Amino acid sequence: MAKNQNSANKAPVTAANAKGITKTLIMMRKHWQIYVLLIAPLLWYALFAYYPLAGLQLAFKVYKAKRGIWASPWADPLWQNYKALFRDAFFWRSVRRTLIINFGRLFIVFPFPIILALALNELRLGKSKKLMQTIFTFPHFLSWVIVVAIMRNLLSVDGLVNVVLKASGREAINFLGSESLFQPMLYITDIWKGAGYSSIIYLSAISGIDQDQYEAAEVDGASRWQRLIHITLPNIMGTVSVMFILATGNLMTNGFDQIFNLSNAATKNVAEVLDMYIYRITFQASADFGFSTAVSLFRSIINMILLVTADRVSKRLGGSGLFA
Repeated sequence: MAKNQNSANKAPVTAANAKGITKTLIMMRKHWQIYVLLIAPLLWYALFAYYPLAGLQLAFKVYKAKRGIWASPWADPLWQNYKALFRDAFFWRSVRRTLIINFGRLFIVFPFPIILALALNELRLGKSKKLMQTIFTFPHFLSWVIVVAIMRNLLSVDGLVNVVLKASGREAINFLGSESLFQPMLYITDIWKGAGYSSIIYLSAISGIDQDQYEAAEVDGASRWQRLIHITLPNIMGTVSVMFILATGNLMTNGFDQIFNLSNAATKNVAEVLDMYIYRITFQASADFGFSTAVSLFRSIINMILLVTADRVSKRLGGSGLFA
């Protein structure tokens, strides 16, 4: 009796599933052109995003160049690379330095595109607004090699700024060779290069705000500052929340190109973040690809944990988060 009842309960579910599959196939056949267009990006992701993930097995292997990734022997014990990694004092120092620099980015660099977007939105002259946007956005398209070359011309010991200081009777400042100034230089160059381009996201969010809210506030006598605080900012907080979560998910990886080009022998003690540590042990020492892959996998796992944590915290605080 129980068996018959269970069969009766399962039958409608199976029929509903079959009906849903049939409906999906009909829709795919009707709009087949769209699905054909999807083939190329799906192949790209499969070949260049998912297939390379198989290389992560190197984190648990002793890499032999002659045998390749697949035929290289597994480490004994399997976590051998991680035992060596966690005993390395330079590794922990690079993790600490990475977190210090990137938490600084999060609280110093991150707000600048928001402030810039709000300031540009308040400009009433259309031509001035477009000109300012172009000026602020342009540095994004320069490589870090060019940006650092500009900084060296300006801030090196014999650069323009120090020439002016010497001409005014003051001592030259070693901006690029000072350990104490290295971190501020990172933030300054990061803001100059990226704030304008990142502000486009927030300007897009601002442009989507219903103008009736501003008109109603103006009728009620609200000043421009009050409209900014009580209308503009609350309406873009969803975008700010998402961008903050994404930035948190990159705390262990952000800024290799910048640091690699801006660092030098005088600042190497404060410049070795985790990415620089991976670069050094992979290309400047005797190459151990299994060990460096273990570091990369560790970094990615920590980034994932930070991303999920930031998402959960955002939802607890009333935000929408990244995931439904």
